Formats: sequence, structure tokens, C-alpha cells
Amino acid sequence: MAQFDLVILGGGSGGYACALRSAQLGLSVALIEADKLGGTCLHRGCIPTKALLHSGEIADGARDANHFGVNAQFLSMDMPAVNSYKDGVIARLHKGLQGLVKSRNITYIEGHGRLISKDTVEVNGEKYTGKNVVLATGSYAKTLPGLEIDGTRIITSDHATKLEYVPKSVIVLGGGVIGCEFASVWKSFGSEVTIIEGLPHLVALEDESSSKLLERAFRKRGINFELGVRFASASVNGETVTVTLEDGKTFSADVLLVSVGRGPVSANLGYEEQGISMDRGYVLVDDKCRTNVPGVWAVGDLIPTLQLAHVGFGEGILVAEEIAGLNPRPINYDGVPRVTYSEPEVASVGLTTALAKERGYDVVELNYDLAGNGKAQILRTAGSVKLVSQKNGPVLGIHMVGSRVGELLAEAQLIFNWEASAADVAPLIHAHPTLSEAMGEAHMALAGKPLHAHG
Repeated sequence: MAQFDLVILGGGSGGYACALRSAQLGLSVALIEADKLGGTCLHRGCIPTKALLHSGEIADGARDANHFGVNAQFLSMDMPAVNSYKDGVIARLHKGLQGLVKSRNITYIEGHGRLISKDTVEVNGEKYTGKNVVLATGSYAKTLPGLEIDGTRIITSDHATKLEYVPKSVIVLGGGVIGCEFASVWKSFGSEVTIIEGLPHLVALEDESSSKLLERAFRKRGINFELGVRFASASVNGETVTVTLEDGKTFSADVLLVSVGRGPVSANLGYEEQGISMDRGYVLVDDKCRTNVPGVWAVGDLIPTLQLAHVGFGEGILVAEEIAGLNPRPINYDGVPRVTYSEPEVASVGLTTALAKERGYDVVELNYDLAGNGKAQILRTAGSVKLVSQKNGPVLGIHMVGSRVGELLAEAQLIFNWEASAADVAPLIHAHPTLSEAMGEAHMALAGKPLHAHG
């Protein structure tokens, strides 16, 4: 029986980050993965979807080239070539990750692992014991009761990243991050797209102002959506999927993408048998990602925190450093940056207006329209930077909509996490012309000295 300081079950974002940092700190590590190193993010999620979105951006650029004085013509999408580009990005990152794991002397085991005791994982008939066990088995694409995924007409994001053709029409069930990103991809590829969302707004976890700006942009792009009405049923008839809503409306398309969220992969892995506290399949942890069972930890989509790859990275690093005795600071999940990589992008960090008021803050808001930003005019993008601030206090939230605004989140994250006020940020000089100027302009305006903004 092999023995280690850590046995990590799951080689996705949280698991491999924990493995890499633990090995860096001199701990012996066994990393177990049932599929491919890198998990959902690298192979079926973050990376392939962003590659597809970039192909869509190029297609839209070709369509709009005449606006920039370029004589070009969009002909069609070459999906074998698109997939070859996407798969090449994945392969290079996968190879690099494999090299990192090997270089740090991490014992990597392929196979389905199961927790058979509080300190032992069994894989392929072999047992691996650790002074600590880290559970990082990730998540899966959920569906709804009575809605059967066939992988052809009714698909999840797992299938969508590997689609070998451009459907003429698509229904996207779910207007969250995943749904909006694929709606954006397919519209850029030339599909007719309809999003169905039971909540009152798209990307409903974002600030309501951001949701409304995205909805306006989607309307302008010709992406249709139905809000506030729930799904009732779906049926496949030959090459057509028909969706019926609770209000009786029906929609038909070539493909139905089910993007109603992701659930934790925890069934039949031995967690409950070892007495680990769980809720709706999620493993429950404290602020250091410790379960109720001493020596057993959990990270990533398996626990009820933000389901983001970079959160998994942070949690994996946190666990490694806690085990190594470095006493790291717990993660402030309010301070985690969030991006929906649609066109336009929606990016945020901190509290929404509604949440800030709910927590009792005396809230001041400032909206800076990207129409006043030179680089936004060059890029022909619309949107805004919205600040949510405590009156005479720190900035509580930054919410942005527009092309490439996700790249502004590094500064936004520092502003929020360092509890800076608008007056602290206003004196900083931002390069001109850049989108980042919008961050500076917004804080200048909130501080009472607007430049390229009315006030």
C-alpha cells in the first residue's frame, strides 16, 4: 500500500492546483483522475468554450470588416478547422500540465477512485493512503426531470464543445453563464438562437443593470429570449426538437442545449459511508475547506462555493498551504472575479446593488457609459462600468458590460479586495486610449471630479 502526505481524488482545477502547490512545499502527493488531467475546465469547459467564442469573434469581425475600411467577406464556418484549432489549444495546455505534474514528482494515477476509509482511496484494485485526503471530483452538467439527454438533438455543454456542424437553429434552456456563452457562439457562427430562462433576467446572479445591458445587446444581435417562464416539456420529432413552456408557448429548433447548471460528482464514491457531511450531493466544508472528518478536505465544484475554475485553483492552493502549516487566509468569495465571455462580456467583482443594500450598506452608485471611452469607440462596443460604493467609504462592487471588459477585472479585483475608495483610485493615471480608462473615469466621477463624463 503506497503512502503519501496527500492523496487527491480528482485532477481538475482544484485537484491539480492542490497537487502542484503541495509538491512545491515538499509534500508527497498522489493525484488520481478518472478521465484526463485538467478536468472539465480544460477539456469540456473554460478552454474549449473560449476558443469557440474567439472563432465566433473572428467570424463577426469578417462580417463587419467594411465598417473598419477592410474589404473582406464572411463565407461560412469550417467546423472541422474550428475544432482542430480548439483541440490544438487544449492539447498544448494538457501537455504542459502533464509536464508540470511530472516535473514536481507527483505520483499520477489514472482510474476511478473510491474513498474506502478516512485515509485511503482505492483505484484499479490498488490502495493509496494519505495523511490527508483531498476530494476534488468536480461536477457534471445537470438536466431537468423528464428531459432526457440524447447527445444529438438534446445536448449538454459537454456535447456542444464537440459539435461538428453549425445548427441552423438552437434553443438554449437556461440563461446563465453557460447558456449565454453558447448562445453567443452559435449566433456568431450563423445559427438562429432562442434562450429560455425561468428567472426574470439573463445572468441573474449579476447586478440587474448588467443583465439589462446584456439583454439589450443580445436583442441588437438578434438573439431571442423568453424570460420569466418555466420549461414544461420537450419532444424530438425526426430532426426537430420542440420545447413547450408552462404558459403554453412552443419553440422548435434543430438542437436543444440544456444549460440548467452543474451538480457535484459525489455519488457512489464512498463519501457518505465515511461519515462526511453532505447536502444535496455537495460536500460541506469550513472556511479552510476542511470536512467534518479530520484529515479529509474538499475543493472545487464538489463544495457549495462559486463553480469557477479559478475558485478551484484558490481552494486547492489554500488546502495545500494549510496542510503545510502556512496558515493561509480564508478565501473571500465576494472578492472573486466573475466573467460571462459572451459578446458583449459581463464582468464583475464584489457586491451587487441589491446585495449591498441587503447587507445594510448606505449605497452610492455611479454608471460610466463606455460611449465616452475612446477605445470602446474604436472597438465599436457599447456598455458601462458601474460602481457600487459605500457612502464615504470603500467600493463594494464593480460591474462591467462590453467587449473585452473581462480584462479589466485585475484592477477591479485589487480595488475591491484592498477596500479602496473612489478617492483612492481617482488620482491613478490610466493609459490612453485603453478600455482601462473607463475604470479610472468611473472612479473620478464618483469622487466628484469627472473628466470625460457628465457630472
